[in-house]
Amino acid sequence: MTAEPFTPTDVTWTPVSRRLVGARLTVAACVLGPLFVGLVVVAALTAPGVWAAPAVVALVAAWLCWLVPRQVRAMAYAERADDLLVRRGIMFRRLVVVPYGRMQYVDVNAGPLARRFGIASVQLHTASPATTAEIDGLPPEEAARLRDRLASRGEARLAGL
Repeated sequence: MTAEPFTPTDVTWTPVSRRLVGARLTVAACVLGPLFVGLVVVAALTAPGVWAAPAVVALVAAWLCWLVPRQVRAMAYAERADDLLVRRGIMFRRLVVVPYGRMQYVDVNAGPLARRFGIASVQLHTASPATTAEIDGLPPEEAARLRDRLASRGEARLAGL
């Protein structure tokens, strides 16, 4: 390990799919779009000072268009011999290390929007509720491959205990 806790040596990181950016921005547009339109209608029908509200919503939308791609680029995972590493975050970084022998089960999830964008999520569950790790934005084939690989590695490590 290096002095930096979020960049261990001997690790090859696998990034998540860039399609996750589109999915997250679509969710933001579904929330902010109607709000923006409603505030524009209210501002058009009332005093000129009310235009500040739609401007704030537009600024939030622009900020999300800048932030979400950066967040997705910061998300990655790495498979090592004895554990799985999951990292995320730009300002507030997070690195989760899940030993294969501690995994109880692995979920693969894909809602309607995720399926539309061709992505899925893999969620790892351990005995401790606080030690779950989730990898969003994987292509479905990679999610299935990772689920099977993690389940078999977890069984092998558990059998060795």
